[in-house]
Amino acid sequence: MLQKLSIRNYALIDTLEIDFNKGLNIITGETGAGKSIILGALSLILGQRAESKYFFNQDKKCVIEGSFLLADEQLKPLFESNDLDFQAETLLRREIAIDGKSRAFINDTPVNLGTLKLIGENLIAIHSQHATQEISNADFQLLILDALANHQPLLKKYKQEYKQLKLAEQQLATLKQQTDEAKNKQDYEQFLFNELELAALKEGEQEDLEQELEKLTHAESIKRSLLASANLISDNETAAINLVKEASSQLNSVEKFDTAIAGLNERLKSVLIELKDVSSEISSVEESTEHNAQRLETIQERLDLFYSLQQKHRVGSNTELLVIQNQLSDNLNAIANSDEHLEKLQKEIDALNMQLFKQAKELDSNRRKAITIAEKEVGKALKQMNMPNAALSFNLVEQPQLNSNGINEVQLLFTANAGQQAAPVGKVASGGELSRLMLAVKALLAKHTALPTLIFDEIDTGISGETALRVGEVIDALAADMQIMAITHLPQIAAKGNSHYFVYKDEKADKTTTGIKKLNADERVGAIAEMLSGKNPGASALQNAKELLG
Repeated sequence: MLQKLSIRNYALIDTLEIDFNKGLNIITGETGAGKSIILGALSLILGQRAESKYFFNQDKKCVIEGSFLLADEQLKPLFESNDLDFQAETLLRREIAIDGKSRAFINDTPVNLGTLKLIGENLIAIHSQHATQEISNADFQLLILDALANHQPLLKKYKQEYKQLKLAEQQLATLKQQTDEAKNKQDYEQFLFNELELAALKEGEQEDLEQELEKLTHAESIKRSLLASANLISDNETAAINLVKEASSQLNSVEKFDTAIAGLNERLKSVLIELKDVSSEISSVEESTEHNAQRLETIQERLDLFYSLQQKHRVGSNTELLVIQNQLSDNLNAIANSDEHLEKLQKEIDALNMQLFKQAKELDSNRRKAITIAEKEVGKALKQMNMPNAALSFNLVEQPQLNSNGINEVQLLFTANAGQQAAPVGKVASGGELSRLMLAVKALLAKHTALPTLIFDEIDTGISGETALRVGEVIDALAADMQIMAITHLPQIAAKGNSHYFVYKDEKADKTTTGIKKLNADERVGAIAEMLSGKNPGASALQNAKELLG
């Protein structure tokens, strides 16, 4: 239940704190006094969007805080699944800065608006006079049956697996499209792959062949240069080897006189050995170098193939061609295996469909059992509220295709008068009838949910007199099991409250503020008397108010 609501700097409220009690809490006040403002502030800690233009003081932030007493641990799993500490006294707080930025907290832990809304929806439900149209919504009508059927675990499981089914069907459609597109390109990609595979590309081959081509192309000039080099080193009287030999011979005769000369002679001998080795290798290279026209033609053809393939695929190397070849191979393998993948995914979808149909049938059966309870209980409550001939029926239709709720579509039919044909509720019920019908439904739902607090915001529109008295009795009975907060303008309902709060306007220093106070017994008599006869009620109105209060 909501124990305390604290409001700072919101609309016409500067600072306000309200303590609420269990049972039926009545909120009344003059038109425009600010009852809706308090409700608006409360909606902020239930995750609704906020705007700074509604601040009382544009230079300060707005803070709304609600203290909730959670009598049992039924909501503990919900808190834990959102990484929140569960506390018997839970605080929801919302802060809106002057720039419009918002922060939210649950038990002093920062949360996003989605989490605040999720927790708030499990603590309070607000039902306004405009929400009576909700009864015409097919999803809400199905929600009534689901709540009474008490099959939430099954319904949750169904919804999760239905999402899996839709995802799998989307994947299948995408895979089919990709497979069709791939098959359309299959022949061309197979041709490209065969062409590359036939080329038998090897890493580094192009570089080796280009180097060999250069050697073969310039074979004659290479051979001439090698012969000339060999001649200069070893093949004439003035060859380098002969000159080094002569130099070494000159040093041989004097090296015994100076160790430095001996060292230099040793170096000359090393040079002589190196020159002989170089000369031998030059001769070997020269002998192996020859102009091979056939080999030159073979290399040129091979390189022309490489260049042609690279130009065709718009790349600059065989390495990139090999990457393309591997990709084409993967594509062709994927096409070859695509039918198998499609078949496997289709089998998974078929199995999931079968499983979901089984669950949907069970949901359908449970809902049909719940219809009897709903029609009986709502009809009983309507009779209590001066609608003795009202009749309510659920037309639950089984569909051949699965939907997010199973295989059902529902239509709520209603008639308020004997002998009148039942019709869709939104077409035949008046405003007052809709208010009472929605109250009867909410009263029934409250018995089957763990919602701690229910707020009725002027749902008594369109009723008066004896009917209002009966509506008050239904609300009062509902408050025996949960906290009810009712904003009302009818004295018959206001008199049923366990606690009565009065919302008023206060004008000081040319500024209007909204305030609220809990009425004592005498103040309550006066407030209800004013609701009966207006300002300055007479003795009869006061007496009437006392009688309403019992």
